[in-house]
Amino acid sequence: MTFETAANPAAAIDRLERLYGEARAALRRDLQRFFDTGQAPTPGERAAYRYPLLRVTYEPSRLPTATRRGYAKFAAPGIYSTTVTQPAEFRAYLLDQLQPLVEEYGATIETGVSDQEIPYPYALDGGDELGRGKITAAELARYFPTPLLSLVGDEIADGTFDIVEGQPRPLSLFDAVRVDYSLRRLVHYTGTDWRAVQPWVLLTNYHRYVDQFVRLGLAEIEAGTAQALVTPGGVRIERDGVDVSAAERVMSAPWHRFQMPAYHLLRKNGQGVTLINIGVGPSNAKNITDHLAVLRPHCWLMVGHCGGLRQTQIIGDYVLAHAYLRQDGILDELVPPDVPVPALAEVQVALQEAAAEVTGEKGDQLKNRLRTGTVVTQDDRNWELRWTKERRRINLSRAIAVDMESGTIAAQGYRLRVPYGTLLCVSDKPLHGEIKLPGAANAFYERAVSEHLRIGLAALEKLKKAGSTIHSRKLRSFDEPPFR
Repeated sequence: MTFETAANPAAAIDRLERLYGEARAALRRDLQRFFDTGQAPTPGERAAYRYPLLRVTYEPSRLPTATRRGYAKFAAPGIYSTTVTQPAEFRAYLLDQLQPLVEEYGATIETGVSDQEIPYPYALDGGDELGRGKITAAELARYFPTPLLSLVGDEIADGTFDIVEGQPRPLSLFDAVRVDYSLRRLVHYTGTDWRAVQPWVLLTNYHRYVDQFVRLGLAEIEAGTAQALVTPGGVRIERDGVDVSAAERVMSAPWHRFQMPAYHLLRKNGQGVTLINIGVGPSNAKNITDHLAVLRPHCWLMVGHCGGLRQTQIIGDYVLAHAYLRQDGILDELVPPDVPVPALAEVQVALQEAAAEVTGEKGDQLKNRLRTGTVVTQDDRNWELRWTKERRRINLSRAIAVDMESGTIAAQGYRLRVPYGTLLCVSDKPLHGEIKLPGAANAFYERAVSEHLRIGLAALEKLKKAGSTIHSRKLRSFDEPPFR
């Protein structure tokens, strides 16, 4: 099929939707026929199972308009392309990226069919709703495209791809098959449909935050400021379902079946908030952010617990990370520890202003509860057992807190171009005799959890008002793809 030049971005996305719908329908139709009759697709039929391709050409005839925007820019003249999946679901994102390229750079947009096949599991919503186990995966792999790890990678995001003269440059960080891979993983880990994930994300390592998020979410729905709460296991609560048993229904849902359960508070215009309990450790932190990144969220913030390292801190105090001593080890090859992960001014200001707003404290009073500084992220929960080795690095870094996720989440945000920030709550003081013990959480600590979550939510509201400026130019490389 030849490529067609689109009159405008909306028309280009219309055609992407049509091409994708036709390819997916053809794949599902032939799968169903194979399940019913055993008839395999012909080579001609299989040629229809291909992702659509979006191609943008920039041939400068004038200087582009100066902009502080951190995305929708061309690194150089030429042709840029990417394959696209689920264009209807990503329509708003695609429009946001394409419109400045056309209006400010005079770029032309073309759409067509790529050479990249759609793996058959990605055409199925549940994975096996057509065959219901009658035919094995090995049999399907003989005739239908399957997910191949050799075709899934982060070479573009990690800057390890080769720019070949005469070949298109990458238009986006992730191609269609990489996106589809992560969409399925999100469902697996969070227990919710990936379509429910909101563009503003809170990550936590403690279930008490889920309890508070559900209470606050139900209150918003009842007040009419939110539309629905979507929780693991398919539970969805809207205004007509808010009653005295609503919180109990949410908590009795099978969230414990999922490794990192997610809770989505849906608001108007798709500007809701998702909270994910990622559990403990840098492996979980990297895992979930690898997959969330394909949805191109506006921001993710870590709001979890940490160990306070200073004598003056008390249980329930807050830590606003300005820097990270990364000892998680999991990203050392992708983002070496000697590469700085900068604090993002817009996020830092929003978190500090939100803390003042929610606590009602300012000046020295706020400083007594909210301390800024370096957070150490460890890969070993029992790092205390090697204190004689850790003492020097903690002293040299002037660290004020220790956890197991924040540095990983920040490094992933830096790597995958998603704005990030960290506001932690002190749950113990391992250097000062206040270690985690059963029942140690006192009334002050209980209050701090609710207050802490409200600070995170308030910070996101402030960041929404910042608009496109939140997508910092600090996160862009010199040969960055145009799409954020």
